[in-house]
Amino acid sequence: MFAIFAPRNQMEGSSFVSNETLLTRRITAISSGTTLVSGLIYNTLALPIRAEEDSNRNDPKDEGDNGAFGTIKSIFDPDEKTKTGKLLPKAYLKDAREVVKTLRESLEEDVKDGSKFRRGADAAKESIRQYLSNWKGRSTVVAEESYAAIEKAIRTLASFYSKEGPFATMTDEVKATILGDLKTAEDFL
Repeated sequence: MFAIFAPRNQMEGSSFVSNETLLTRRITAISSGTTLVSGLIYNTLALPIRAEEDSNRNDPKDEGDNGAFGTIKSIFDPDEKTKTGKLLPKAYLKDAREVVKTLRESLEEDVKDGSKFRRGADAAKESIRQYLSNWKGRSTVVAEESYAAIEKAIRTLASFYSKEGPFATMTDEVKATILGDLKTAEDFL
């Protein structure tokens, strides 16, 4: 209330002081925030991210995969170990697993429920299209057993529908062949 009756030059001075006070508060907040963020990062990296059993901690073959460094490395590492121990691109494994999953689900779907069957078939078709566009003929995965098994399953499926037509009901023999190939692929993923 006093500031209303104060001379103009005193109001400007008090305005300047409040701006200076605001600036000091901003600097304090920024430096506190920076300290807080760096403390959180340090604590996150210092703590082990995954809990492991004592027997696994002393295993010499897992030496480079323990703790925060191993977790950070795995985030930026484009490869992933398969069940068989091979290193394959994570993107390939993701696409291949998606093909196996959606194709298996569509084959196991009841043909009598047309809309449900069509949704499953469309999902499988889309995952196959994605897989082929990303991985067909790629030298990094062509020699893999999973690649060969998925390719064989897709070829069997395509061969059946090219002979019988797009609306044909799949025979149990063809289903069994494709499901066997998918099982083989899954074992190597």
